[in-house]
Amino acid sequence: MFTHLVVPLDGSQLAESVLPAATAFAKRLNARVTLLHVIERSAPVRVHGERHLTQAADAETYLAEIVARLTGVGIESSAEVVQVITDVANTIAARANHHGADLVVLCTHGGRGVRGFLYGRVAQQVLAHLAVPVLLLPPAKPDESPDDFEIHRVLLPLEGTHQADETIAAACTIARAFSSEVLLMTVVPTVNTMSGSRGAALRLMPHTAAAVLDDEVGRVRDYLAGVRAQLAEEGVRSESIIERGEPFKILADTSARRDVDAIVMATHGRAGVSVVWAGSIAARILERTPLPILLIRIAERTERV
Repeated sequence: MFTHLVVPLDGSQLAESVLPAATAFAKRLNARVTLLHVIERSAPVRVHGERHLTQAADAETYLAEIVARLTGVGIESSAEVVQVITDVANTIAARANHHGADLVVLCTHGGRGVRGFLYGRVAQQVLAHLAVPVLLLPPAKPDESPDDFEIHRVLLPLEGTHQADETIAAACTIARAFSSEVLLMTVVPTVNTMSGSRGAALRLMPHTAAAVLDDEVGRVRDYLAGVRAQLAEEGVRSESIIERGEPFKILADTSARRDVDAIVMATHGRAGVSVVWAGSIAARILERTPLPILLIRIAERTERV
């Protein structure tokens, strides 16, 4: 599923800290890597407190050194420097599409916090304009190597619809590559945690609401059993759990309690990420966990309230 990774780098050690995980993914998936550096017009002299590569020759030399390192560990790789561009995010998306990439790897730039990065201009626009999955990685620890990056358990939140097919396929791909287990999870809200018009209506009929949500638990249990059977046919170990309450809180707490190493989630592509993510479960989880998160963009749909 993932055969070509695009890794944007700005020359800083912070951005480069994504390389151990990106290298591990490329090796495990037998994928090739394109390193990308975009030179902005009137680019800042420093980025993340470090010297910013603003000259094409410097950027080409820098990327060539990383290509040599990747080639040395058996990864097919190349590099591209794009000059005099005013919109970095759109350029990243455009070049990823041009190269036929099926995964873009970005660092969450943890010094500013996940929220600050996600709602920053670059990440927001990349997610808005890119149709392929985006892997958000926290900065690697000092001296971390690709061999240190392991995924033993993948958390896969599911809503119980056919639109989950792409996220299930992605989780299977990662699980097979890293010989990991997939933890399937659905959070069925309670009457008090229901949102939107459906929640307002059900709160007017608490007894009926409780029965409706209990029925939903039964439906979800059957759905997850079907997904587990599908994963078993793919040779992937899995476990399923159903919880009740506020989805983003329970998902974030579960990821810590169950020693999850990565999360695969769906997101929706609309006019802009600020619209998509406002109040969304994915955005709130990203604020609460330092884990690698793979975001799979799925088609527009009617809001599920």
